[in-house]
Formats: sequence, C-alpha cells, structure tokens
Amino acid sequence: MNARLFTCLTLTLLTSWSASSLRAALPGDFEKHVAALRAVGPEGAGNAEAAAAFQSLSAAEADAILPLLRAMETSGPIARNWLRSAVEVIVERSQKAGKALPFADLKAFLDDTRQSPEARRLAYDLMAKIDAQAAQKLIPGFLNDPSTELRRDAVAQLIATGKAEAEKDDKTAAIATYRQALDAARDVDQIQEIAKQLSEKLGQEVDLPRHFGFLTHWHVIAPFDNTGREGFETVFPPEKEIKLDATYPGKEGKEVTWQPLASTDEYGKIDFNQPFGPLKEVTGYAYTEYTAAEARPAELRLACKNAWKIWFNGELIFGRDEYHRGQRIDQYKLPVQLKAGKNTLLVKACQNEQTQDWTVEWEFKLRVCDATGTALLATDRPATPKKEAPKRRGGGAEESKK
Repeated sequence: MNARLFTCLTLTLLTSWSASSLRAALPGDFEKHVAALRAVGPEGAGNAEAAAAFQSLSAAEADAILPLLRAMETSGPIARNWLRSAVEVIVERSQKAGKALPFADLKAFLDDTRQSPEARRLAYDLMAKIDAQAAQKLIPGFLNDPSTELRRDAVAQLIATGKAEAEKDDKTAAIATYRQALDAARDVDQIQEIAKQLSEKLGQEVDLPRHFGFLTHWHVIAPFDNTGREGFETVFPPEKEIKLDATYPGKEGKEVTWQPLASTDEYGKIDFNQPFGPLKEVTGYAYTEYTAAEARPAELRLACKNAWKIWFNGELIFGRDEYHRGQRIDQYKLPVQLKAGKNTLLVKACQNEQTQDWTVEWEFKLRVCDATGTALLATDRPATPKKEAPKRRGGGAEESKK
C-alpha cells in the first residue's frame, strides 16, 4: 500500500476486531459490485460499470476490508487495482474518523498463503501501521513466503545482519547469514548485493546460474538468413526437425551444423557471437533438453533484445518480432507445463541490419523456475561451467626465469 496513505494513522487504532463487526452489513449487492470490477475488458469495456461499483464499495465501512482483500485472489490485474483502491479509500476515511482497523483479522488473512500475494502485502502494510512492533516481529517468518514482496523484507533483515557481522569481523557468522539470505532471495537486486558481499568481501564462490536456474548447456546452429528481417517468419530446418548431426544450407548457401555451447556467464548468457562472430542480418537457433523430476506448472523466463521465438516440447509458446529494445533478467515470463522426464526447448534469435555498437548483441538468457522465481533445477543438471583463468604471458613464473 502507498506509505503516504498511512503516515497519519493514529495510535488510537485498535488491535482487534470483534466477530460482530465482521458480520456487519456489507454494501448492497457487494458481489455484484465486485463482479463489475472483474468484468472490465480491453479498450475500456465495462469501465463505466466498474466506476459505479467502485464508488459503492469504497463508501463501505471498515468491515468491508477483509472481503475486499479476499476478492483479490480470484481477480485479474485490473480488478485487483480497483479493489486495492477501494481498500485504501476505506482505510483513509477510517483513519480520519479514528475508527478501529482489524489487526487480528488481518493477521489471520496474512497467514493464509492461498490468498493473493498482493492482498497479503496490503494486509501486512496496514498491520504495520496499527502495531508496528507486532508487525516487525513477523518479518523473519516471511523468509520462504510465496509472496516475493513479503519475502523481500525478511531477506533485507538478513542482509543487514550479515553486514553487521562482517563489520565486527565475524566472518563465519556473516557467511552463514548471507548464505541463508541468498537461498531465500528472489529479487535480482538483492541477489546481486548478497553475491557481491560473499564473493568480493568474504572470498566465497557463488553459483548464480544455479541459483537462478539458468540453462547453460545448449546446441546452437547459425547463420541462417534474416535479410530484410524476413527470417522471423521463415521456417528454417530446425523448426521442422531436431537432428543434432544434420547439416543444412545456411545464409548464402554455406553449410551450417549444430555445435555445443556452454555459457560461463554468471547470468547464463547464450552468446551467438561467441561461436559465429558478430554477424548481421542472420538467424540462429539454440536447442537444449531439460529433465524434470515431476509434471508440474513452471515458468520460462527469458531475457533477449533480438527478435525471438520459443518452442517448448515442440509447441510454439511465444515470440516477439522486435529488435534492440533493452534486455533484463526475467524480461518475459512464459507459463508452461513440465512433463516428468525429458522436455525440449528451442530458441530462435534473429539479428537485424543495424550496425551501431549497441546492436551487436545476438544473445539470450533463459531460466526455468516457479511462479515465485524459485529455480527448478533439472534432475541431470550439469555443473556450472567456469571461466578459464587468463594465461600468463611468457609461460608463467618458471618460464620467465629462463
């Protein structure tokens, strides 16, 4: 919740809510109003009805807060925004009137991990304003919470503890604390901060590709043509069959074959420039297999600044015919259903005709995780490749003595 909304909450707010107040009347046609919010469609369809429903819901008393929070679980992003705003209006009005807010019932709602992560975070923010000390004590329990927003607070506490231990020169304790924080961290900025402390300050090795679940071992084939940016729609042989020992005609008729490529990048970058050079107006493919321990829902999370397509178990999942619009970890989140055992992934990456320095990248990063960003590692995941140490000139110390 917007912190500004709560800065004026007074200490007169009560820390419990009676059962009788929970049974107090909700706005007339409560479910109908919620349904109107959920019905908002594309291009503003249903907005007028939603606005009227919002006015009614936001005029409710504080006993409507819990039902509104619960409604967020089965609502889409647009409806959740409406519901959140209604809660904020009710809270602001209750604060101004000095009315009670339901700490105990909000705690029960927070403990129910089946509820919407966004709604649970909203509940916790409100609890923190009602009783800051009581709310603060709950933070360590968020370390493995399915809500990444709540988990972030617990990780932040551990990072602060680790820094304090390091400043006291208690290296053993600091390492243990940072390792615990890293195991729980899901946000990229926190992971990077922890890894920096462990590697640069405490001399520890950190396997970031494994932590994230980046797929580091692939077979790649290129270059196929992308003159005039026509390669994105062109069906080249890897889209018809996967035969790693096959040879195909590539760009300008030159033969191309599959070759292995293992990434030593700490964020799992698969760089087509590495084996093929900084080519332009070309298309490349990368193929790998992923062995899942069980059938389950998962997410493929991709970072790529080229035009791309992904096939999962032979089915086209998604693609974007855009170039050089930036790249970041988890840029695209693609839900999939893993099969127990072998799953296949094929990535197509097209490089266009631009020649500026910032267009050179012909690459992607892909990881497999659950909806919280927790890595789902293949049962036969190979060891993370390591960069080779730079070779000394002149054959090393012994050679230089000769």
